[in-house]
Amino acid sequence: MAGYGALSDVYEWLIGDDRLTPAKAAAVYYSDVVGSLPPNARVLDCACGTGQLAVGLASLGLDVVAADASSGMVRRTEKAADEQGVSLRALRASWDELPDHLEDSTFDLVFCVGNSLGHAEGAAGRLTALEAMSRLLNPGGRLVLHSRNWELVRSAGSRVDVRDRLIRRDERDAVVSYYWQIEQRWEQEHFLEIVVAQIEPDGAVRACSERLSIWPYRYEDLVAQLRSVGLTVQSTTFDPESDGYLVVASRDQA
Repeated sequence: MAGYGALSDVYEWLIGDDRLTPAKAAAVYYSDVVGSLPPNARVLDCACGTGQLAVGLASLGLDVVAADASSGMVRRTEKAADEQGVSLRALRASWDELPDHLEDSTFDLVFCVGNSLGHAEGAAGRLTALEAMSRLLNPGGRLVLHSRNWELVRSAGSRVDVRDRLIRRDERDAVVSYYWQIEQRWEQEHFLEIVVAQIEPDGAVRACSERLSIWPYRYEDLVAQLRSVGLTVQSTTFDPESDGYLVVASRDQA
């Protein structure tokens, strides 16, 4: 899995206002998931992006490892942790590489959020990723996974989506657009090109874009794969009419 090289420099324009700071990102999950953890619990964010969630969790006193396949994202996570004065371990690793760097059965909670799982290469790559996450969890530990509703994404077909407002970050505005290349069959490689067009103070426009590979999946297939790697769904917000959903699954005790 590769990607988020160019976009790591402009990723703040892709983050919603409700998760833009470490405190806000951690608060999204606090009451239902994080709040039930014991003090000094060990947490892995295995698609950490620019580090808002990982840094926010570390600020709560949790023992955090932040991993991402993009070296640019890892650098930004380290910078965010330094700016917030918190300690965490930042690691450049794809999901299949995580067991090479981290010990099995050592995490109380694993996060895989930000719609990241769709970048795993097909059913086999997705299964490998979920198996690695399951291995790293303590028995009874939980995986928190956020996903797009790929059924809705595919039903809309190939298209260009342009955000209908300027997005302001650090006193600078940008327009964000998404080009979806939707293929005929679920198992085919799909593509998403994201363009962040920043408006410079002099009115000039500077665009940053990246084409990302996507392998979509049905919700029922995700649940089946979770079960096959020893994870049982505890709660889900899946709704056929909603754009995204959150799944919390626990590792079997046996």
